[in-house]
Amino acid sequence: MVKLGVMIEGQEGLTWERWRRIIETADTNGFNSVWRSDHLFSLMGSPDRDCIALWPSLNEVGYRSSRLEFGQLVSPITFRHPVHLAIDAVAADELSGGRFLLGVGAGWNENEHKAFGFPLPQLKERMDRFEEGLKVITLLLSDEKVSFQGTYFQLDEAQSRPSPTRGSKVPIVIGGGGEKRTLRLVAEYADEWNITPATLEAYAGKVEVLLRHCEDVGRDPETIRRSIMLGHIIGRNQDELKRRAASIQKVFNAPSDADPEELISRFRERGMLVGAPEEIVEQIQARAEQGVERIMLQTHDQTDMEALELFASDVMPHIS
Repeated sequence: MVKLGVMIEGQEGLTWERWRRIIETADTNGFNSVWRSDHLFSLMGSPDRDCIALWPSLNEVGYRSSRLEFGQLVSPITFRHPVHLAIDAVAADELSGGRFLLGVGAGWNENEHKAFGFPLPQLKERMDRFEEGLKVITLLLSDEKVSFQGTYFQLDEAQSRPSPTRGSKVPIVIGGGGEKRTLRLVAEYADEWNITPATLEAYAGKVEVLLRHCEDVGRDPETIRRSIMLGHIIGRNQDELKRRAASIQKVFNAPSDADPEELISRFRERGMLVGAPEEIVEQIQARAEQGVERIMLQTHDQTDMEALELFASDVMPHIS
């Protein structure tokens, strides 16, 4: 069975009113989870778009729903200190009764870091910081006094209280598909591995690499949930598909005369979910056969709740 979640790019015009409607739609239509990105301004070149604060928006999910899982995809170690991530994760988890998942990444967007005064080191240093950050988070979730002397982060008899709702655990989600470092860190630290759009063939190759890393570190790969974030264009007919594609193109700041068919084709080529409900059911079933347990529906048009309702009514019953 594949569980469906809703993922929103929080920096692309997300307002409190929109966010609350998304939570309500996901909750009442049987979705498993709600996710949002962690960026500080629009990545589409629209600096006037709203971007509501991360932690209050996550806690809003726990407050407004009694069952939805939720988290971020993903918080970068480059501007989210691992100590704060660990402490805030425990709080979100406790406030929601154990439904929060902590998404963490290495950081990547150069313009965002420059605009807000955060250094963006070269890739090797970012990955080194990421690995140290994961160690710090894991130690602080242990409910014990811990020490750690790294190059970038240090702990000296530190103890984070209160302890996590689930013993010494807030599930950690690691996003990415880097085969040398990221997937090894998944094998060592992640409770869930998330990857952005990939074709079936590309995904299968990443899984093989992850399995090898699990063998190297002595980790049972069955203890790592696999999820994938996929954009979607769903419609009962071609006119609906083109209408939704045109709305998404506006979010992407495409020229006004851009052909929606081009976006539909591009989404298909990248392995995203495109087509009538019955086509999307087949696409999801193909992912399930590869071991995917959760799909986060990357919903670019934050106002199109009808698309999510169509997933709920015409797709969800056939994949559960």
